[in-house]
Amino acid sequence: MALFRTPPRRALAAGALALALGTTALTALPGLAETRAAPPIVAPARLAGPDFADVAARVAPSVVRISVAEAARPAALDAPRRAGQGSGFVIDGAGYIATNAHVVGEAQRVRVGLADGREFEGRVIGLDRATDIALVKVEAGAPLPAVTLSDSDAARVGEWVMAMGNPFGLGGSVTAGIISARGRQIGAGPYDDFIQTDAPINPGNSGGPLFNAAGEAVGMNTAIFSPSGGNVGIGFAVPSNMLRQVTAELREHGRVDRGRLGVALQPVDAEMAAALGLAGPGGALLSTVEPGSAAAAAGLRPGDVVVAVAGREVKAPRDLAAAIGAARPGSTVALDVVRDGARAERSVTLGGAQRREAAAAEPASGATPALGLGLAARREGGVAVASVVPGSIAAERGLQPGDVIRRVGGRVTETPRDVVEAVGAARDAGRGSIALQVEREGASRFVALPLRAA
Repeated sequence: MALFRTPPRRALAAGALALALGTTALTALPGLAETRAAPPIVAPARLAGPDFADVAARVAPSVVRISVAEAARPAALDAPRRAGQGSGFVIDGAGYIATNAHVVGEAQRVRVGLADGREFEGRVIGLDRATDIALVKVEAGAPLPAVTLSDSDAARVGEWVMAMGNPFGLGGSVTAGIISARGRQIGAGPYDDFIQTDAPINPGNSGGPLFNAAGEAVGMNTAIFSPSGGNVGIGFAVPSNMLRQVTAELREHGRVDRGRLGVALQPVDAEMAAALGLAGPGGALLSTVEPGSAAAAAGLRPGDVVVAVAGREVKAPRDLAAAIGAARPGSTVALDVVRDGARAERSVTLGGAQRREAAAAEPASGATPALGLGLAARREGGVAVASVVPGSIAAERGLQPGDVIRRVGGRVTETPRDVVEAVGAARDAGRGSIALQVEREGASRFVALPLRAA
């Protein structure tokens, strides 16, 4: 299986669609004395669902076709520019159009075609690759019909939706389905929060709207999951609430400036929650806190679990990432943090974008036989994993020689003895598992290791 951004459709080769209708002649057999009337044909009951005809007619003028021309790449300077097509929709009558960043990102020229046949040169106001959102402006000389953005937080799984756009460059098309899931993370970036739908989405639909039954845009079609590159009923749309926020930033500043904590996050499952002494799973575990970052200045440290931001529950790392990303650099946010079983509130003044510094590591002896780890001291701090016993607990959890153990069960580790003592103390206290902060190639994460009887 593969995950595809629904690409801007490249120039469509000439071709034809053929439709063959087969017929069967019914002939009476000679000598047949009696004919019987054929039973009546009963049409199967139609599944209940909305009739999108009126909705489609009302919103179609707001959906646009986007044609782009990309400059040839340096390796092929003699090649012609590549032409592509995608979709978009008017979000403000003054001529502001939302589409995907991957549709217009490299474009040297953008043309916007309206449903009434008019075409305009488009100007890219700004784009945000982190969310794959772009804002284009046209000068139409008169207000354009604009869509209404819904509250995507109110969208429900199973709700009927309609996708509109320009699949395969064929022109305005309408497909329908339901919302299959919400909050999907597909590896597109740190702010993944996609609406999944089975409404058919294909290449060229990128940037087009996903409407609810009321004709409000609940999202923007962005990607598909497919082994072939075509529709298999798994498509993804950027939620309208994210679209609203990002396009507002692009319109005002031409870019999106996001607040930054300076941490790496990982989820907290039931086993990790037990290892950290939490009541249950949920929250965002800080696996790394960068020196000099906003988080470090606020006293946060690896092993802390953020369970709320600005009073809103953090169920998973993406909730924290989205909240921090929505805040501007220099603003202050309140975080509810659990440390060693105690909950406290901390105020953090957010920083801005900056380069991340990777921690250097060099191994330099010790062992925890119960876990299957051979340990070594390091001059730079932390404890190096010198060996991992095949089939051991450590091997099962993915530890490797060269990993650096920075913390065990809340205790900073500087020597192999620190690790051994921390593991022993946890076992003596009756803990079923223990959390290790493990660093590999500059990136840090927590690993929960079950404690078997010695």
